[in-house]
Amino acid sequence: MHVEEDSLHGVLGRIGRPVADHRPWPRYTTTPDGWRALLDTLAGNRWTLVGLWGEPGAVHVALREDLSGDLGVVSLDCPDGRFPSVGAVRPAAIRPERVIRDLFGLVPEGAPDGRPWLDHGVWGVRAPLAAAPVPAAAPPLPEPYPVLPVEGEGLHQIPVGPVHAGIIEPGHFRFTANGETVVRLEERLGYVHKGIEGLMRGRTVADAARLAARLSGDSTVAGSLAYARAVEAALEVTPPPRAVWLRALMAELERIANHLGDIGAICNDAAFAFMLAEMGRLREAVLSTADACFGHRLMMDRIVPGGVAVDIAPDGPARVLELAAELRRRFPPLVRIYDDKASLQDRTVGTGTVSVGLANRFGAGGHVGRASGRGGDARRSPSYPPYDDLEFEVPVLTEGDVNARVWIRIREVEQSLGLLEQIVRRMPGVPRDVAGTTPLPLVPVTADRAGEGMALVEAFRGEMLVWVRVGADGTVDRCHLRDASWFQWPLLEAAIEGNIVADFPLCNKSFNCSYSGHDL
Repeated sequence: MHVEEDSLHGVLGRIGRPVADHRPWPRYTTTPDGWRALLDTLAGNRWTLVGLWGEPGAVHVALREDLSGDLGVVSLDCPDGRFPSVGAVRPAAIRPERVIRDLFGLVPEGAPDGRPWLDHGVWGVRAPLAAAPVPAAAPPLPEPYPVLPVEGEGLHQIPVGPVHAGIIEPGHFRFTANGETVVRLEERLGYVHKGIEGLMRGRTVADAARLAARLSGDSTVAGSLAYARAVEAALEVTPPPRAVWLRALMAELERIANHLGDIGAICNDAAFAFMLAEMGRLREAVLSTADACFGHRLMMDRIVPGGVAVDIAPDGPARVLELAAELRRRFPPLVRIYDDKASLQDRTVGTGTVSVGLANRFGAGGHVGRASGRGGDARRSPSYPPYDDLEFEVPVLTEGDVNARVWIRIREVEQSLGLLEQIVRRMPGVPRDVAGTTPLPLVPVTADRAGEGMALVEAFRGEMLVWVRVGADGTVDRCHLRDASWFQWPLLEAAIEGNIVADFPLCNKSFNCSYSGHDL
């Protein structure tokens, strides 16, 4: 295959050498000089940063060439515990680098922000995932977090969180405002750090799948699917055809449920509780259908490496079609109410804008990216079965405000209803047992199948990345999971600037980033 010299793989092939058994996209190892040459290329805004993660003694970066859809991973050994900062040329890499430093003790040289991120100063060790963790002073006493300074007359700070009203995950938000106008917002997250990547090490592929399903509960299907596809790539395993279609069915049910809930919650934050109630009724119909079809409202642990854990209930296909028909009848009138309500439009139009340039700079995906002109969707590019055999559109707007993010969700619900109908009508069949289900077992892991794999899956927030290395004994040697929120949380800080403090809940809900998926 001919590779253009200035293409992604052309450049990566010049600065590094390919690693065997990394699938489905190549991984290259490079030298410090090659890494610096890569940073020079990234400074020109070529390619999208897809992921950045570490392990003891090494750092990895995943990149995508948006025009061709090609992906590649570059790795750098760090024997001295240091590496040239990617965040110095790509701001989207700043927080991942802070995590790499906290968890593995690797120092990004020249990084624009050297503050800790996940480590809040209360762990018993420093760099807990490093080859040799350093014991912390006992008892650990957290130091005040150094908030970035803001200068100007008439400014005051408003601290919010980490404990919030209602059932909301913890996160601290520090507003600097001039009167009611927000001058700067700074986030501090990490309060729900679970150590999930450390817990995965040494576990069997099957045991680690349960952790992947719990990265973020509202994206349990997407997390399970991304992990399963990464493991299957590493082990060169092909799941049964019916399992592939069942996975897509679950993913679209999850997408619809979350979008409906978000539309209602956004309207509620604009003081229109009627929409919250009506969207809640529709969301409940989706969750009830999921429970009837797969035995769990969130479909947790139903997708596993090698296939699925359960088949759909015998009456499941009919229930899904009934759900689609019900939503097609009840959803459009609610959309018209949203569009015709002047008081709602006054709150959402022009509020919390993310520019196209900033969305591109951070490589934002999902409803945040698509509302700001980025048309990426992992179901389309790089694509994965069965979406390469299904018809759907990817809605894109350029206004980048709260209203645009609502409309992206509306259009995605409409597209997902069409996908549900296509999947149910075209899904291949399998024999059933007397209970009406046929569990599809894990494909056994053998020594000759050890390897590394990566997967990109389109969750309702955007792309979810999983990279995994499976050892010859069938256990997980290293697994990295990246929720779309990693590249969306920083944009929320930019979106609220120039808006009033009272509009923050509206902006925040229009993003609906995950705390748990971000904090790992």
